[in-house]
Amino acid sequence: MLHLVARSRVLSPRTALWARTVATATAPSPAVVAEKEAPQTSRAEKMMRRFWKTVALERKDDGQYAVMLDKRTLKTPGGVPLLLSKEKLPVAILIAEEWENQVAVLKPHTLPMTSITSRALDGLHDAAVRKDVVAGLLKYLDTDTVCFHEEYPPQLVTLQDEHWKPLLAWVSSTFGVKVSIYEGILGNKQPDDTILKLGAVVEGYDQFRLAAFERAVLASKSYLIALALVEGHYSVDDAAMAAHVEVQSQINRWGEVEDTHDVDHQDVRVRLGSAALLCSTSA
Repeated sequence: MLHLVARSRVLSPRTALWARTVATATAPSPAVVAEKEAPQTSRAEKMMRRFWKTVALERKDDGQYAVMLDKRTLKTPGGVPLLLSKEKLPVAILIAEEWENQVAVLKPHTLPMTSITSRALDGLHDAAVRKDVVAGLLKYLDTDTVCFHEEYPPQLVTLQDEHWKPLLAWVSSTFGVKVSIYEGILGNKQPDDTILKLGAVVEGYDQFRLAAFERAVLASKSYLIALALVEGHYSVDDAAMAAHVEVQSQINRWGEVEDTHDVDHQDVRVRLGSAALLCSTSA
């Protein structure tokens, strides 16, 4: 059961409902006390088993929220306390739920919100690092999957028209850029002005939004799909379908391979979902 602990003031009923219960966490076990200096995320990954008894959310004196494992603040693999502002309270709740839902053996793939938030706190807090990350992600723009359009088979053409053409129109009208459509696979490059403008958009993201954008690019293999998701133009399902166009056309033509196509699609949805949720704010 997830607990919510408040300091300084009583949390709103809505916030309490998010966390499901308001109570005080139990005392830490002797094993946890003995290893209290080790970051919980890295220690859990090494142990690969649940070492904590209770999970709670605690509001700190500065107004930030912490995920507590046996009354100890959860830390990132880099040893940074995982503290989130009130605007990121939904994210903190989801992280707490991830750790509460670990049963006996730790399953890292079931901690998408923990990993993406840790990425923001550990790796993207420095402006110089963020600039390098944006430069790396911009390389996906010249090879963006939504820019490669085919005229055959008809199943693919239909999906391109349904998912990719509206996306390209949105990018062009929203950011005032021209996006080139490719006819071949070699020597393709977007206009310099397009690269500069779309790069500038992402350079303005804070560490959390950039972590979300990075994960969305890597999940979808598309700079433009990720941009639509992080900017709120796409829902998670929209982004997942746009990223799935080529595979879906094969499914429509030849049928689905059970436990392959469906599993891959859901994996992409999870990664895109964690990206979208990291961009969310509480009401």
